[in-house]
Amino acid sequence: MVFFSDVHRGDNSLADEFAHNQTIFAYALEYYNKLGYHYLELGDGDELWEYKKFSLIRSAHSDIFYLLKKFYDDSRFTYFYGNHNMMFRNPNKVKELHQFYDDYQDIETSLFPGIKIYESMVLKDEKSQKEVLLVHGHQGDTTNDKLWFVSSILVRYFWRNMHVIGLKNPASPSKNRVKRHKIEKRYTKWIQNHGVGILCGHTHRPKLPDAGTPPYMNTGCCIHPRGITGIELINREFYLVNWYIKGDDFGQLIITRKIVKGPLKFEDL
Repeated sequence: MVFFSDVHRGDNSLADEFAHNQTIFAYALEYYNKLGYHYLELGDGDELWEYKKFSLIRSAHSDIFYLLKKFYDDSRFTYFYGNHNMMFRNPNKVKELHQFYDDYQDIETSLFPGIKIYESMVLKDEKSQKEVLLVHGHQGDTTNDKLWFVSSILVRYFWRNMHVIGLKNPASPSKNRVKRHKIEKRYTKWIQNHGVGILCGHTHRPKLPDAGTPPYMNTGCCIHPRGITGIELINREFYLVNWYIKGDDFGQLIITRKIVKGPLKFEDL
């Protein structure tokens, strides 16, 4: 399995924070598809706060959705909603994911027909009986949970334009270190109270714990300035990975996968 979150696919304009990493992301998807991974996107995959119509996002990143469709058609794609695509809680909104208009063939064709959108899911290891809650992570963050609609309006009509000139939204945990640490403390407290690990996104800060510490894992995000981060699960072991562009010995730019931390065994959570 491979887990990514906070892809924030936009309309490929200057305000689209994912655009500069789309080539890296596409390369990573090709890699995981060839190896038969199950792809789980833990929320905020599509930036519906800034862009009201999903069709704009699909058109802007048609190559990405072509790759995601390969996973979906092979029953290897699980889609979660986060605060930035919470609109997919509405079944009528989900229908926008079922099909799209193919401009090249001039026909309506399927995308993710019959797709189910999840808020959370529990991943259980049959051998150790350890459990991990899969969720985006905005739950309990008042600004991005209970007040998500107000926040979405501010982002769509104000902060979206501010992104273009480099200003950051102080209400976002990904941009506010104090708020991010506060949210992460809530995750840790929940883990201690329930005896269940958490694998999420939302804060944009990648995390793989050491064995014996609270099992809080975070995928990071796909809008870092220099690459994307995610978490892999291979043979019951978790790895934090980074995909980025670097120069080889001949000065050519290549996309590289690096294991940042791991393995962390499921039974050690």
